[in-house]
Amino acid sequence: PPPPRWPPGFRFSPTDEELVLFFLKRRVAAGRPSPYIADVDVYKSHPSHLPERSALRTGDKQWFFCSRLDRKYPNGSRASRTTADGYWKATGKDRSICNAGRAVGNKKTLVYHHGRAPRGERTDWVMH
Repeated sequence: PPPPRWPPGFRFSPTDEELVLFFLKRRVAAGRPSPYIADVDVYKSHPSHLPERSALRTGDKQWFFCSRLDRKYPNGSRASRTTADGYWKATGKDRSICNAGRAVGNKKTLVYHHGRAPRGERTDWVMH
């Protein structure tokens, strides 16, 4: 179905805590998708194709997706972040997402590199 039309001035701007405690928790526990967050495998597309797959088409330069984390090895803990044309590389330090003084999640910054690791070319695409 086509994405919903949002009224002028509408902005989807949840805090990190709201994303984890409201949207992600409902998605995982009850299987309830959000009309604001599209279920998209972000590793199957070049990042330039992701905006068109967003549930929100407001013209903003940020998009929200729910994507399963694939493992690099079947019994391992390392995430596989490779795409057909490149890879998402973690940069910086992970940050805790806290609610009422308790950690409820972690926030990681990933930068898209075109090509194969470790010689891929860094791009301006960033994922949080």
